[in-house]
Amino acid sequence: MALWEWDEPLDVDKILNPNEKKIVEKVAKKVVQWHMAVPAILFIESVKPLNFIGSQILVFFSPIIQSIFTIVDYDKFAAMMEDRRKVELFLREIEKQEAERNEKPE
Repeated sequence: MALWEWDEPLDVDKILNPNEKKIVEKVAKKVVQWHMAVPAILFIESVKPLNFIGSQILVFFSPIIQSIFTIVDYDKFAAMMEDRRKVELFLREIEKQEAERNEKPE
């Protein structure tokens, strides 16, 4: 079994507090709005085993990403990405929002 797989289903309400859930939804929404869902999913899946390093990369990109977040939310998001379960929930949120966007008629 890989390090990021779990025996039981991931329960969003147990893993993310309400503020973290809002942050994940907000970032996923921006990713989908920018039509970057597929590249984001591919990138996150490819670096998932290195999620701690990936969370540190977020610190490097903070000036760009602060256009989406307040500094407090940004710091929380970077810390959340150190937890593999939260990374997986973030991926699922991107996939969910992308599916919803694709279902809407344009």
